[in-house]
Amino acid sequence: MTGHILAIDQGTTNTKVLLIDGKGAIVATGSAALEVVYPRPGWAETTGEAIWKSVEAAITACLSMAGDVSIAAIGISNQRESVLLWDRQTGDPVGPCIIWQCRRSEERLGPLRSDETERLVRQKTGLNLDPLFPAAKIGWLLDNVDDARQAANEGRLCAGTIDTYLLYRLTGGESFRTDASNASRTQLFDIAANRWSEDLCTLFDVPTSLLAEVVDSDGTFGQTATGLALPTGIPIRVMIGDSHAALFGHGARGPGVIKATYGTGTSLMTLTEAPLHSQNGLSTTIAWKRGGETLYALEGNITVSGQAAAFASTMLGLADPAALSSLAQTVADTDGVVFVPALAGLGAPHWDAEARGTLTGLSLSTKPAHIARATLEAIAMQVCDVADAMAADLDVAISGLLADGGAAANPFLMQTQADLLNAPVHVPAIHALSGYGAGLMAGVADGMFDDEDARGFVRENTRSFAPNGRDCDRSERRRNWRDAVTRARNRP
Repeated sequence: MTGHILAIDQGTTNTKVLLIDGKGAIVATGSAALEVVYPRPGWAETTGEAIWKSVEAAITACLSMAGDVSIAAIGISNQRESVLLWDRQTGDPVGPCIIWQCRRSEERLGPLRSDETERLVRQKTGLNLDPLFPAAKIGWLLDNVDDARQAANEGRLCAGTIDTYLLYRLTGGESFRTDASNASRTQLFDIAANRWSEDLCTLFDVPTSLLAEVVDSDGTFGQTATGLALPTGIPIRVMIGDSHAALFGHGARGPGVIKATYGTGTSLMTLTEAPLHSQNGLSTTIAWKRGGETLYALEGNITVSGQAAAFASTMLGLADPAALSSLAQTVADTDGVVFVPALAGLGAPHWDAEARGTLTGLSLSTKPAHIARATLEAIAMQVCDVADAMAADLDVAISGLLADGGAAANPFLMQTQADLLNAPVHVPAIHALSGYGAGLMAGVADGMFDDEDARGFVRENTRSFAPNGRDCDRSERRRNWRDAVTRARNRP
């Protein structure tokens, strides 16, 4: 038996588990679906127990496929900004897990909105005051779940992002920690001082006693407890947000690389040498902290991306997004149809929680195929919006894009992206780079392979898509898109 890295990637609608050997090869995989429910317009939630069961099922499936192997270490990547409360003694969830897409905490943010407050939040966190982030969600849970506020004041509750909750369950309650990348997304963490901010915790009415210890992304997190689908005593060596893990998986270790992870939403991220406060609607965040050294990143978060394809598939009565893509390719263009998938508001660079989805440009010549094609274009158009903002902040032209995530496996979408971006798009053979990146970081931390080897694993087999569209056509399509976004943001 030889040592392997077990990588857990806990996402919005599924959990994936990868087993990686000493040469960086994925030798076994497992996955399990996770249901998100939408109890009211703008709300999105699941349960902590459902998340945990999906992780257990994915681990079991992966190990069943792997056979007799040893596991040297565990790396965890996770959906960010989703948050929950749990009992400090039992680990049982208290109330729902509020998903990152949920807008319910907007009611708490309204009274906080002022130039002074928003300036304070941006200065300390690099983030806009938006319901995407966990701070206001935690406050909502404390005030809307029975007895939660009292239990928190008495020290009986924990609050955390998904990484922290999984660690708590994996270690049998022995370890209550998070990493710097996830902490930087809570809107409670001072990214320059690298610590929880008393000012922000007071602002959002979140007791600091609820929050986990923050350590390096490749720090010592704990060991697996007894009674799990895993052997006892396996060290958990890495926890990192999924978008950050994907950037690491691409081999980025310094400025110059821009990646886009196409999932339920899409995250564009690039490393910066120091915190760079955006003037164009992007976020400043901690990319990761390794060996005591903090690297920062500029990021744009799109709220509904790959999920738009699933939504449109259902609305058109199609089997799945693959059928949507096939239908889209039966027409040469959208026939003037534009779909803005502001189904949970608009994220970067617009940050409009009140925007709603719109379908414009319909005529008697419109066919379902035009709507299908407009949906895929919308995914690419949103990425272009963020890329334009990133280019403006960095004062450089976008020379290319590294793509990963489930939708990156769609060649038609990737070609559309290259055409609209007017830059090449490079797609590695491994699309599940969030889990793979966390696994690579854990492998480096454990000494299974060195960092230079880890950087080369993904680059061995990459497909590139060169732009082949006409400038005039691209300009017109982008102009029509911007007009439609304006309509989505200015509803009567």
